[in-house]
Amino acid sequence: MHDPLSAGRRLASRAIAWQAGAMALAALAFLPLGATHALAAAVGGAAATVGSLVAARMALGGGVQPAGMAVGRLLVGVIFKWVAVLAVLGLGMAWWRLPPLPMLVGLLAATLGFVLANLLKR
Repeated sequence: MHDPLSAGRRLASRAIAWQAGAMALAALAFLPLGATHALAAAVGGAAATVGSLVAARMALGGGVQPAGMAVGRLLVGVIFKWVAVLAVLGLGMAWWRLPPLPMLVGLLAATLGFVLANLLKR
C-alpha cells in the first residue's frame, strides 16, 4: 500500500531535525558570551522549530483531502507558526528580558536549517 503523505512526513521530520541542529549550533556559538545569550539563541531557534512541528502536524494531519482543504490547512499551519514565533520572541524580550540579537540569530539559524533541509532532499 502506498501512502501519498509519507514523503511529506519524512521531509517535515528531516526539516525539523535540521532546525533543531541549527538551533543547537547557534546556542553553542553564543555560549562564550554567557548563558543568557545562549539561552536567547536557543529560545529563538526553538520558537521556529516548534512552530514548524505544529505547522507540519496541521498541514499533514488531516490525511488525503481535496486540494482546497489541503491548501487551507497548509496556510493555517504557516500562519500559526509565525504567530507563535512572534509571540515567543515578544515574550523573550518583554517577559524574560533576553537579549534580542541572539534570539534573532537563533531564529535565523533555524529558518536556514529548514531551507537547507528542503534543498538537500537526499
